[in-house]
Amino acid sequence: MVTAELAFASIGAALACVLLAWVLALVGLLLRCQATAVEVARQEARGDKEAVARVLAERPDRARVAISHDGDRVRVRVELAARPWAAWLPTVPLTATAAVEQEPA
Repeated sequence: MVTAELAFASIGAALACVLLAWVLALVGLLLRCQATAVEVARQEARGDKEAVARVLAERPDRARVAISHDGDRVRVRVELAARPWAAWLPTVPLTATAAVEQEPA
């Protein structure tokens, strides 16, 4: 009897570990999106188009970046429909934003 309970507890613990690893993968993707948004906003505020292009080339796969100018502010929004590990897992929408004051020319 104890063997069956131990087997089910082991399976549950393994599933919990896999779920935790999946959540950590999502958090890692969110951090990459946030870093992309901040760096694009900073470089766009400086007017450095080449640096913006380099950062955009390194963004997470399938991430969409929107840059807008609102008066003297640069706003960047990075959106990603995240599917870490496998296509059959649920898609999680991730969004990161950054806003920076435009630097004087």
